[in-house]
Amino acid sequence: MSGASQVRVPPARLARWVQNFGERHDGATLGVVAGHLTGVAGDGSTFAASLPFDASYDGPAEVGAFLARAEPPGEWGVLLVRKGGFAVARLRGLTLADHKIGQRHVQGRTKAGGQSQQRFARRRDNQARQAYEAAAEHAARILGPGALPVVTGGDHTAVDDVLADPRLRRVTVVGPWLAVPDPRRAVLDAAVLDAAAIGVEVVNA
Repeated sequence: MSGASQVRVPPARLARWVQNFGERHDGATLGVVAGHLTGVAGDGSTFAASLPFDASYDGPAEVGAFLARAEPPGEWGVLLVRKGGFAVARLRGLTLADHKIGQRHVQGRTKAGGQSQQRFARRRDNQARQAYEAAAEHAARILGPGALPVVTGGDHTAVDDVLADPRLRRVTVVGPWLAVPDPRRAVLDAAVLDAAAIGVEVVNA
């Protein structure tokens, strides 16, 4: 058996994806196991599909019924943070209701040593802290005080620093974690689609 691989499939393409899986692997029998829609192929290959936003599936072993549970929440958010850049959005379905993208310069590492290196490190840390404070300010305004489900991504430490702001204490972080480059509008748009996609783990025989 080969190792497992992970793919994200837009809901509109899942039925075709499952059909293709069966055609490639000598048919597939669907099931429901531990909150996932599963498939076991004739050649021993398997898949397990997960609903977005950490939702668990307990319906019939049918793609249509599974997809009926894959709708995004009525309102939800995205928060992407890396050193020097952030993107935060509030969504209704897949439509941006409000968003902000920001960049702040944070110096890269230096090869200098001694006191120069220490001064440089302090300046770099201050720049990063200011960037995170700006991200938290906009996140608090856009996401609001309610218990909103929010998909996060970027740099784990940076996201944790932003979410430590007391104004964001009611945010509910949900999966998936999004590995993204420095946030720009195109990155945010792609992150929204990835957040709402079906996560599928595939093991090919």
